[in-house]
Amino acid sequence: MAKLLIRSVLVTGSSRGIGLELVKTFLNKRNPPGHVFAACRSPETAQELKSLASKHSNLVTVRMDVTDKASIEAAYDVVKETLKGHGLNLLINNAGIAIYHPVEETTAEDMMRLYKTNTVGPMLVTQAFAPLLKKAAQENPNEIMSCSKAAVIHISSGLGSIERVSIELFKDVLMEYRCSKAALNMLTRCQAETYKTDGIIAVTFAPGWVQTDMGGAKAPLKLHESVGGMMEVFETLTEIHNGMFLNWQGLAIPW
Repeated sequence: MAKLLIRSVLVTGSSRGIGLELVKTFLNKRNPPGHVFAACRSPETAQELKSLASKHSNLVTVRMDVTDKASIEAAYDVVKETLKGHGLNLLINNAGIAIYHPVEETTAEDMMRLYKTNTVGPMLVTQAFAPLLKKAAQENPNEIMSCSKAAVIHISSGLGSIERVSIELFKDVLMEYRCSKAALNMLTRCQAETYKTDGIIAVTFAPGWVQTDMGGAKAPLKLHESVGGMMEVFETLTEIHNGMFLNWQGLAIPW
């Protein structure tokens, strides 16, 4: 990881699970970012984040509800003020929720709730922080497109692959989650086309079935394996990966 120099990163949904592990891993890098922004809905009750903040002066906890535009805009103001005129190199949209309903029990309300968090949330957050991402790209005009220049990473799921539905373990449940992640993948492709002229890449990642509150204890992947793998792949991302759907090992996943 020594090659990649990310000056600033923002991670949403950072109070637990994959988001918290991403924050920890960035903080423990040999060359950590000057600013690690850990965004979550209730930073005052996020005990692990509070403990980390007491030990790492480059960690800034930020209140953000990705379903609330006013909350996102307030978080943007905090990040912008902290960066003091500089841009944001890396935005990781990790916040997400799931409902384990059989297909027959899916309701319109549940479907809309997951879309609001898992798809609309990343859209609104990226729109809000786009000026800071563009600023970071402008600050490094001669640098190749990468996570150290300006990048958006969406944490999606292999369950969002339409092609792989019939071979997945959870094909009879999680329909709302699947649909929201498939839509997130399309959002990534659209953003990749939109922002590439600004020097920003957009990539979506499937972290695998991970041992988190959402994934459960039976998941085959440990947190450090998934996040460590993704962090290694972040090192390699360039313009050729723009708009791709990758797993935690960097392998392409069919749409």
